[in-house]
Amino acid sequence: MDGVGSVQGGIHSASSEACPQESLERSRSQEKGRFITLEGGEGVGKTTNMAWVCDWLSARGIEVVRSREPGGTPRAEAIRELLLDPASDEPLDDDAELLLVFAARAQHLARVIRPALSRGAWVVCDRFTDATFAYQGGGRGLPAARIAALEDFVQGQLRPDLTLLLDMPVAAARQRLATRGSQPDRFEQEREAFFSRVREAYLARAAQAPERIAVIDAGGSLDAVQAQLGERLAALLEASP
Repeated sequence: MDGVGSVQGGIHSASSEACPQESLERSRSQEKGRFITLEGGEGVGKTTNMAWVCDWLSARGIEVVRSREPGGTPRAEAIRELLLDPASDEPLDDDAELLLVFAARAQHLARVIRPALSRGAWVVCDRFTDATFAYQGGGRGLPAARIAALEDFVQGQLRPDLTLLLDMPVAAARQRLATRGSQPDRFEQEREAFFSRVREAYLARAAQAPERIAVIDAGGSLDAVQAQLGERLAALLEASP
C-alpha cells in the first residue's frame, strides 16, 4: 500500500545517558516495518523536513504512517494539550510531566506505532523518547536512570531504526522561532539556558548511539539539509529486506 497516512500526535521530550544496545534490540520478528524519528529543539525545521521525509519514502512505494509525540491518538492528544498549555495557573511538577509523556507514549504505541510496524508500514514520528531524555532529562534535570526505567517499561525492546537529529545553534533556532508569530507553548516559553541543556543532551545521546542517531546540520539551506536526510534514508532503505 503506497502513500502517507497521517496520524495526529508530537511534543517536546528528551536524553542524556546511553542505552548501549538500544538500536539493535528491536524485535524484528514482531515488527516488520521500520521506525524513523525526527528530533531536535525548537525552530530547527522539523515540520518542513518531516513532510519531505514522508514524501521521499512514499515516492518509493512505501506505506508511511506519519505521527507525532506527544500525541498520535485522541487520548494522547488530550495529554499533549495538558503538557503544552501555557495558560494554566497550576504549575506542572517535573515528575508529573515525565509521567504524562510516557502515558501518552504508551497509548500511541498500542494504538498506532506497533500495529503499523506489524503490518509492514514505515512509521515516521515527530519526536520520541530521545526527546524525553533531552527535554525532561537535559532541560528539567531529571535523572536519566528514571527515564530509562520508564522507557523499558513502556516500550520493551522497541527502539527507532533511525533517528534524524536536526541540530543548529540555539540562538539561531530561536530567531527562526520568533518569526512564526504564533503564541509560544509551555516549552517554547522556556529560557535559552533550558534549550542549551536540551541541545547538549541530544548531542550526548547521538554520541552514545551513532549507529542510530544521525546528526543533521539544520543551519544550512533547505536543499543542503534534505540532501543529508536523503543520504540517511537511502542507507536505511538499502539495508532493509
